[in-house]
Amino acid sequence: MVTEPARYEASVPAPPSSLGPSAPWFSLSDPVSRGFVLTAVTLLGVIGGFVAGARGQVLLGWSFFAVAYLAGGVPAGRKAIETLRAERKLDVDMLMVIAALGAASVGQAGDGGVLLFLFSLSNTLQDWAMGRTKGAIRALMALSPEGATVVGEDGVERWVALGSLAPGDVVVVRPGERFPADAVVVDGYTSVDESGLTGESVPVEKQPGSSVYGGTLNGEGVVRARVERPASESALAKLVRLVEEAQAAKSPTEEFAARLEGPYTIGVLISVPVLFVIFHLVVGLDGAAAWYRAMTFLVVASPCAVVISTPAAVLSAMAAGARSGALFKSGAALEELARVTTLAFDKTGTLTRGEMELVAVTAFEGTEAEARALAAGLERHSEHPIAQAVTRAWPGPAPEIADVQAVRGKGIRGVLDDEVVWAGTRRLAAEHDAPIAPGVEERLAELENEGVTPIILGREDRVVAVLGVADTPRPEAAMALAALRRRGLRLVMLTGDREAVAAHVARQVGIDEVRAELLPEDKLREIADLRRAGVVAMVGDGVNDGPALVAADVGIAMGSGSDVSLESADLVLMKNDLSRIDGAIDLAKRTARTVRFNLAVALGIIAVVGVFALFGRVPLPVGVIAHEGGTLFVVAVGLRLLAHRITGAGPVPAPAVSAEPSLVIGVERPDV
Repeated sequence: MVTEPARYEASVPAPPSSLGPSAPWFSLSDPVSRGFVLTAVTLLGVIGGFVAGARGQVLLGWSFFAVAYLAGGVPAGRKAIETLRAERKLDVDMLMVIAALGAASVGQAGDGGVLLFLFSLSNTLQDWAMGRTKGAIRALMALSPEGATVVGEDGVERWVALGSLAPGDVVVVRPGERFPADAVVVDGYTSVDESGLTGESVPVEKQPGSSVYGGTLNGEGVVRARVERPASESALAKLVRLVEEAQAAKSPTEEFAARLEGPYTIGVLISVPVLFVIFHLVVGLDGAAAWYRAMTFLVVASPCAVVISTPAAVLSAMAAGARSGALFKSGAALEELARVTTLAFDKTGTLTRGEMELVAVTAFEGTEAEARALAAGLERHSEHPIAQAVTRAWPGPAPEIADVQAVRGKGIRGVLDDEVVWAGTRRLAAEHDAPIAPGVEERLAELENEGVTPIILGREDRVVAVLGVADTPRPEAAMALAALRRRGLRLVMLTGDREAVAAHVARQVGIDEVRAELLPEDKLREIADLRRAGVVAMVGDGVNDGPALVAADVGIAMGSGSDVSLESADLVLMKNDLSRIDGAIDLAKRTARTVRFNLAVALGIIAVVGVFALFGRVPLPVGVIAHEGGTLFVVAVGLRLLAHRITGAGPVPAPAVSAEPSLVIGVERPDV
């Protein structure tokens, strides 16, 4: 019996707060907070310098500008020197400091101060933007409580630190508390908010036997749950690790921009003395005017907007995906998903639930309810997946059957009211001399043609019913695949299951191209074949899907899948919802459009304003505003992706498919 909350409060010490002391909203130890302070000081220095200069106080004005240069330039200069020392690379920070000093060298200290202010502001906003995306990790880590209430063998409850929880421990979780680790409910009924982990907004009902995830929030009920694995190996812990790895990885476009930054910076710096010589000796400008024009070009040509345009969009999109239960492991996966033309699906556990269900009962003697009850009475003595499916399907009382014994490879039998009752295959029916009448044979053939596993139920030498058990499609599968088909994607099933089973499931979910009875190495061959026609994404959940997930351009794993599939995949669907694939593709395509737009804007500003600067048509203040304004603009455009939400496909009609999917048969390997 579950302890009442009031009794718990009286007998168990209150747990420590999982949040600790509330963090101050502002701290100079925080880089973003410090950045905003230095940016504000830079702005005050610039304003003070212009005001003092307007009043004829030249020395005071230069003092204010010096403050602006120190506040806005020293942090960027230190960062540039560290990059040069560690990576032997010149970056845009060095370029901006040199540009500001160059502006001061031509008597435009105010313009240099404005440049440093805008550059400091853009860097701080970039740090804030990256912090927003990395907030996904902090939010996930905050889901874990510091410990749990464990019920000992003596029935006494005690508080245990999270790291001390072990598989087999029974924990008590009360309303408003979070589950400390992945567990199975053993007592009590409740609803659980899993939105932080899976993106699912509706609480999920839980009862004895239901699985719960560490970090999810318990609703209204008090439950006891048995810990299945340590907290460090929970789904939440894996998700945190995956997000950390994802945000550390760079997309191909980001890597290209990073590689371009160093050579481009060197090229711009070398161009300054060259342009000065050309403007002074060839064009005939005096030294001050030639240097001014060269400095203006230096400011305009700096690639700040180009460098930040891709990561601002990609990291924002990855954070939005993680918040919605679609976890991209890298920016490269996000880019590749936008280009996918073919989706290959495993069957068992991916398109289907991955567990058997009773789908058909035909009674030849008595009623259907009597057949269900008799089958449940027999099968409840077996741990076989088929037996469990039959047992789950009958909620009512079942007859007590004596002397139950399993007949290996054939079925199960026992004694009821001095009669032998049995359930199993044709061979078991033959052992009991039970003839298969034409009507029974016809029903068996129908089930087998549909890919359903038949069970013959009998009494003595009579067949009383035929039951059918099958792994049924996920409820969202047909709608999810219809949405993908509307995108013009090619859909293929790759499965190790039998031809009849694969074809039946394909008809139900709307796939008209099936390749069945494949070994794992056969799936690799099929993926290679599909890739010759375009970019391929593979969706799977099992250990045997690992090689195919790696071989595909994008591997997509179900969150409930094996550790191998989770490690092999590029995208993890934490909610096990196939309809999220369409939403993930939509996010990927929107990100690709954003990156292209940002790069076009950034490069366009450099090209257009740079040319005007060379011809002396852009004064330095305008060049400063154009350059830094472009940087702020692409950051803002990239941050818009943070608001994107990945949702399941809406109610759409199932697509019309051929009556018989095309089949390619490989090496026979049932039930893979």
